[in-house]
Amino acid sequence: MFTAPRGTADILPAEQPYWQRVFKEAEELCRLFGYARIDTPIFEEAALFERGVGSATDIIQKEMYVFGDRSGEKMALRPEGTANVCRAYLQHGMQNLPQPVRLYYVSPTFRYERPQAGRRRQHMQLGCEAIGEGDAAVDGELIELVWRLYENLGLKDLVLLLNTIGDHKCRPTYLKALKAYYKGHVDDLCRDCRDRYERNPLRLLDCKQESCQPVIAAAPKMSDHLCDECRDHFDALCRYLDALSIPYKIDPHLVRGLDYYTRTVFEVQPRGGGQQSTIGAGGRYDGLIEELGGKPTPGIGFATGIERIVLNMKKHKATVAPPIAPEVYVAHQNAKARAEAVRLVSRLRREGIAATMAMGDRSLKSQMRQANTVGAAYALILGEEELATGTVQVRKMADGSQRQLPQSEAVEFLRGASP
Repeated sequence: MFTAPRGTADILPAEQPYWQRVFKEAEELCRLFGYARIDTPIFEEAALFERGVGSATDIIQKEMYVFGDRSGEKMALRPEGTANVCRAYLQHGMQNLPQPVRLYYVSPTFRYERPQAGRRRQHMQLGCEAIGEGDAAVDGELIELVWRLYENLGLKDLVLLLNTIGDHKCRPTYLKALKAYYKGHVDDLCRDCRDRYERNPLRLLDCKQESCQPVIAAAPKMSDHLCDECRDHFDALCRYLDALSIPYKIDPHLVRGLDYYTRTVFEVQPRGGGQQSTIGAGGRYDGLIEELGGKPTPGIGFATGIERIVLNMKKHKATVAPPIAPEVYVAHQNAKARAEAVRLVSRLRREGIAATMAMGDRSLKSQMRQANTVGAAYALILGEEELATGTVQVRKMADGSQRQLPQSEAVEFLRGASP
């Protein structure tokens, strides 16, 4: 028997109310903050991610799904959403629009990694990008959006971790100091970190291996190497967050795992959960548009995994709408009544009343059991007498009360009773 591929999952009807609530809250918040929806292809040229995300990152080297199409082009399923949106920004001339251009997306993302709770090889991301403005107020606005999203969804005990990783002016000096420090600890590092030491030393601070944590804890801090512009930007962001009453904790070793980040980086985690439980994260990428062939253009974004959000909603017993149930179930006593039931169900649906009918050759008793099982509020019963008089029996399933009404009156009654 076939099963879903490892690292993927079916989102069954019982789970959908959680997902729909996330979508609804996200869409409304994005509207309030002025973010417009964008949808980009699920696959792109692999070079887009290799150049944008960074060829030395784990995403490119270990996790990206790459394939050749029939024309020989090297393509990739998208491992993240920012590079796609920046490509669209350039391709469609959005730099000519009022800046910043605020965009959001909800889309599947693909990474070949070890499946864990809330982390799948195919997972759904909500992301927001603000491109074209370097003001720290934009950083604050974006963080406020994601923080309010979690609040509105009933998530509690969250921690916002915040840091700045400088820019092309001040980061080289820091990287030199970082490599000098790590040079005396190479033998204490995990295999991946020994490789990162040569290829991408900033990622040394992003390692999750327990054996590397003591080395990370004593590593030099970027805050001691910031240029005046980066320090002023970070100080301004902290003032904005204070003004918005959004609590945060400065983590001097927070760097994120993508090469395009500059200055602001942040993560939101459940308190005490650690990096493996991060719900959402993001940061500024002021050099990415230029890396993809555009003019120097600042940008900032975040992405949040909907699977992780749903796990935390369940943990905190967040309120969601009940699973969809028909308002009306139409039962019939014979083949002639079944034909009339088809017409009646169609009429109810045209009137905006969710309705279903009994299928197959079930007894009336069996049909009524099914009406109760599917959660219908009312059952309409058609038999010989009802066909002869143009009426229908209307039964309220909650208490079993029943009355006979002309079909037109029954439809009017149900339309008034519908939520």
